[in-house]
Amino acid sequence: MERKKVAPGVYLTTLDAEKFNRCRITIHLRFPARRESATDAAVLPLVLERGYAGCPDMTALSRKLARLYGADLGVDLGNAGVDRVLTVDICGIKDRFALADENLTGEYAAIAFGIVFEPYLVDGLFDPEAVRIEKEALALRLDAEFNNKRLYCVRQARRKFYGSSPAGIELGGYKSDLPSVTPATLKAEYDRILALSSIDVMVQGADAARVEDLLLRKLENVTRSPRPFAPAMAMPVTDPRHYTEAIPGLTQAKLCMLFTRGTTEDLPSITVLRMAMGLFGGTTTSRLFRNVREKQSLCYYCGASALRATGVMMVDSGVEPGGEARAEEAILRELNDLCAKPITGDEMEDCRRSLLSSLDSLSDSLGGLESWYYGQIVRDEALAPPEYGKVLTQAVTADEVREVLQSYHYSVCYALTAKEEGGQA
Repeated sequence: MERKKVAPGVYLTTLDAEKFNRCRITIHLRFPARRESATDAAVLPLVLERGYAGCPDMTALSRKLARLYGADLGVDLGNAGVDRVLTVDICGIKDRFALADENLTGEYAAIAFGIVFEPYLVDGLFDPEAVRIEKEALALRLDAEFNNKRLYCVRQARRKFYGSSPAGIELGGYKSDLPSVTPATLKAEYDRILALSSIDVMVQGADAARVEDLLLRKLENVTRSPRPFAPAMAMPVTDPRHYTEAIPGLTQAKLCMLFTRGTTEDLPSITVLRMAMGLFGGTTTSRLFRNVREKQSLCYYCGASALRATGVMMVDSGVEPGGEARAEEAILRELNDLCAKPITGDEMEDCRRSLLSSLDSLSDSLGGLESWYYGQIVRDEALAPPEYGKVLTQAVTADEVREVLQSYHYSVCYALTAKEEGGQA
């Protein structure tokens, strides 16, 4: 395992993949989010995945991947705190398994770097037809949000919680902005990302020297000025704000509760945070699952999660229409009990076993391992294997868990409930 700087803002990480017969090359471009071009950023991965200058046709690209023994290609956009991460990954069999001694590493790297550094352009801009098609696809995806009531409730709560802060910029863009997305604006956003991003190339089971050589050659023609990562943030502490939206014909109400730390000081370790969420509502032995769901039957599901970089904890649940207030009260009671009353040794060990099992499963896939190590890079931590995560998990105490949970303050509650006939909720 090795991570080294190969150019300003560009890093190459080599990870062990000896036990796998496949290899993986992943390129992460972490860049600052911007409201005015958020929709361009959302459309961009959809267009990039269609091909690149050396293979501009989707059918030709699919055939090329098939000829490379069924290689898999993915292009996606995600979050890293307040920043965005554009990810391109390709996975296929290792060089030594090629039937005709093909240079598979070179082929994989050429495709992945082609997507990133040499997109298919028409007269210097993105293909208008590709942009039109992917804008329509994104519009359908944005429209579909309302049909997934759990997702819709969570996103509505986030919008009330983050407001116009940088963390509130929509990852999927804005439908109202889609008409203004053009081949020219998309090219401008692509140029911005390439210039400002921190680039992490992660190699598992492939020839890292070949990948590095091609990477450096691609960078020769790129003008870059990488920006620092966005710092951690937290929304201020306020009195709890409640919002209710009534929807006709809703058979299962949704409840999303958001809590803020209110400060970016003394960020909890990711290990202690995972234990805290596991005990509260992240496992089948958690307080929310055992007491709110099973014993009191107040909800169909109820889970807790937290984002360290934005200081938010979320509890979302599905309840019977009309039962939102009782579920909210029960959830807050469980949180208060964890903060003020003893946490049993059995609870700690049940949660610990669940987390240790999850850490064990990371080594079962290249993607799982890559995500583990990139998470450490995002948090600016020294690279360490999942086995080290197990050591840290074993050391977490009940007092540390309690201290983390005590740092959260109730901020926003968003409820979707059924609208009764006659217009009354």
